[in-house]
Amino acid sequence: MLRDMINDGLKDSMKSGDKIRLGTLRLINAAIKDRDIEARGSGRQGGISDDEVLSLLQKMVKQRQESAGIYEQAGRMELATQERDEIAVIQSFMPKPLTEDEARAAIKTAIAETGAESVRDMGRVIAALKERHAGRMDFAKASGMVKEALS
Repeated sequence: MLRDMINDGLKDSMKSGDKIRLGTLRLINAAIKDRDIEARGSGRQGGISDDEVLSLLQKMVKQRQESAGIYEQAGRMELATQERDEIAVIQSFMPKPLTEDEARAAIKTAIAETGAESVRDMGRVIAALKERHAGRMDFAKASGMVKEALS
């Protein structure tokens, strides 16, 4: 379970004194706990699933990539480096992303399985991809590829 891996990583980083990893893992745990509280408020017991944790990690990576870019433009290289270090820690808990060729093959398969014929069917294709490849595919890029394939 992803949540257990993160907690084990947290303990290991405490023992080793790795402050960047420790801080990042604490941020991840805080974000997971926030989502758990939201889920309980919605009537779901047991917290969020591993797929939702993966989605959360993807969002955290994306936020840090944007921040690093902004810091670089502002000439704040030390802050950009810190963001990139956090990205590396977060990505260590994520599955290896699909290559572009693997993504294209997955899109082709999803289009065939859903019977999609035009751009209007794009939602079904993306839903099928999210079901099978959560955490391994950048869906912003994938939606462009799906649109291109259906055009």
